[in-house]
Amino acid sequence: MKLRFSAFLFFLAFAVNSFLAQAQDYTKLNQFLDSLEIHDKFMGTVLLASDGKPVFERALGYADRERKIKATVATHYRIGSISKMFTTVLVLKAEESGKLSLDQKLADFYPQIKNSDKITLSMLLQHRSGIHNFTNNPDYLSYHTKPVSEEALVKIISDGGSDFEPDSKADYSNSNFVLLTFILEKVYEKSFSEILDEQLVKPLKLESTAIFTASDPGKGESFSYTFKDKWILEAETDPSIPLGAGAISSDVKDLNTFINALFSGKLISEESLEKMKEINQGFGRGMFSFPYYERKGFGHTGGIDGFRSFLGYFPEEKLTVAVLSNGLNYNNNDILLALMDSYFGKDFEVPSFQPVVLSAVELEKYLGEYASDQIPLRLVFEQNGSKLIAKPSGQQATELEATAVHTFEFKPVNAVFVFNPEKGEVTLKQAGQTFLFKKQ
Repeated sequence: MKLRFSAFLFFLAFAVNSFLAQAQDYTKLNQFLDSLEIHDKFMGTVLLASDGKPVFERALGYADRERKIKATVATHYRIGSISKMFTTVLVLKAEESGKLSLDQKLADFYPQIKNSDKITLSMLLQHRSGIHNFTNNPDYLSYHTKPVSEEALVKIISDGGSDFEPDSKADYSNSNFVLLTFILEKVYEKSFSEILDEQLVKPLKLESTAIFTASDPGKGESFSYTFKDKWILEAETDPSIPLGAGAISSDVKDLNTFINALFSGKLISEESLEKMKEINQGFGRGMFSFPYYERKGFGHTGGIDGFRSFLGYFPEEKLTVAVLSNGLNYNNNDILLALMDSYFGKDFEVPSFQPVVLSAVELEKYLGEYASDQIPLRLVFEQNGSKLIAKPSGQQATELEATAVHTFEFKPVNAVFVFNPEKGEVTLKQAGQTFLFKKQ
């Protein structure tokens, strides 16, 4: 699986919800989570907290399936890009102490980076630098499990060049936060791990938060898995690569403590927090905005190896929502919605996961190569026995789940494929968008 320290965005249409948090009943939420666990859809830990105090938390599955070590609410997970929130706080603390300025140019530290004389630290924080995202490179998976030096990593980023003129638009790039990590190390003359420990971990008494090392479930940590007919153990990224972009591990308790401290003014000033919350073309500085009906939350998502994560905070309600997963075979957005709906007393469905079984002969009508006039993507559909396999151009082959007549889904990314065999067409529905593909 290609590593990206970003993940799903959490979009909902706005509507009025009159239910209050006081009407909480988590019986149905437990049934929802039971169904996910029984059908191998989710392993991990979830938390809801009101004003910093947990009101619902539960762990599902295993931290180590091979040794049958069950996950607990204290299990540590690699949190991927949620790390960017920690890094942003450290950068803003450095600005408040006069060690850095968000208007400072990248050229002060790395003049070899293209356009570094135009790129500010603020642009790095808000993904407006144009610096190419090195984790998108085809060769990334050839080295991601091995230690990489600062010199080598900066060269990789520098060689990637620029994707657009600085500050002309926004596009997610892990390169931005890797460079910010090195900049913090330079101004403090300490390792990122030491800076994190001294400025956030110790003051907040975060017992499970650190730069990750090789996972050890015997010490409360978890391995990660992907599901391909069964759970498959994932390789582990070396922490020297993601750094402040995604190299932190934590648990739901620590994340709840961190985000409550952030929004209550215990870490940075109100002015600095507003800089984080300022959304420009979908990106804040180290965080996103997440709407839930008429409510608005802030936080970040994450993905690294087989881990997927979400941390959100709704300031008006003082509500924390955290989902840390080491095995996901379901749409994470639906898990978030179930948590939120349960908290606010809104109804939701418990999935049954009754399979639609198709024969190899029935699948033949869907096979072939499809192209779209709307996007530069080709889809090749093949079969493996009674399974339909999708091969999007430039991406890995993916096994689809039949969910209705002529309908298949890949639920981890909420992609739905609806075929019209008579016309030789397939419609892809994802993230509120629809794309028509025709058989070639």
